[in-house]
Amino acid sequence: MASSKDYLGFILEQLSSLDDITYKAMMGEYIIYYQGKIIGGIYDDRFLVKPTRSAIEMMPGASRELPYEGAKEMLLVEEIDNIEKKHREEDTHELEKIRKARRVLL
Repeated sequence: MASSKDYLGFILEQLSSLDDITYKAMMGEYIIYYQGKIIGGIYDDRFLVKPTRSAIEMMPGASRELPYEGAKEMLLVEEIDNIEKKHREEDTHELEKIRKARRVLL
């Protein structure tokens, strides 16, 4: 089943805070690029990303799925509409860690 342009638009909107996100249509699906490198794609209206170390760390519970028969497993991004919220929460968490470290050092 081919992925819809509506779903592509939704994913691109969710990734709009990142610079240099592009895509290419390929056989009814879409390959997603970040700064010219393939990071994943949209397959059967599912957003799948390459299982890089950083992706696995950010999504430790993500299920692994095949984008198509014979392909390598990729990570399924299930909560795509929460990406920006998750980044804000992570930034807040990192800021709190820095503040605590400063208190200890001072």
